[in-house]
Amino acid sequence: MSLAKPLANGLLIGVALVTEKVAAAINYGDHGTAFGGGPFVCHATLATLDKIQKPGYLAEVTRKGEYFKQLLKTKLSGHPHVREIRGAGLIVGIELDVPAAPLVDACLDGGVFVPTTRKGNVVRLVPTLIVSEKELEQAAEVIRECLPALEASTS
Repeated sequence: MSLAKPLANGLLIGVALVTEKVAAAINYGDHGTAFGGGPFVCHATLATLDKIQKPGYLAEVTRKGEYFKQLLKTKLSGHPHVREIRGAGLIVGIELDVPAAPLVDACLDGGVFVPTTRKGNVVRLVPTLIVSEKELEQAAEVIRECLPALEASTS
């Protein structure tokens, strides 16, 4: 299992958990990383672990994720190309019935980065765990305002 970026709150640390069988089959150097165990990312990792161990922190992340999904459902409901809004915690996906690229481009122009999944029709939203409700509201509003880009691409 790769822990990589989440372990260091978005920075590149490069960590993988393996079974004893896999550990016996790999050698030093078989697993590489851009920043490895450098002091900067290790300090960020320790700070991240300290933060998520605080009582109530992960419950707050879950609450913000539910708030964000509900906000998106409210703002995007009724749009003909929005099929589903789903997710876990603050990982949220907006499934469309058309390619998402025009929406991605319009949102980027609006100041919000929204990548897609490999399939190309699901917008993947993965905000930082310390995102505020106000920032989630702003992002949802930009996405709503950019939905007409999907119409322009299908006509």
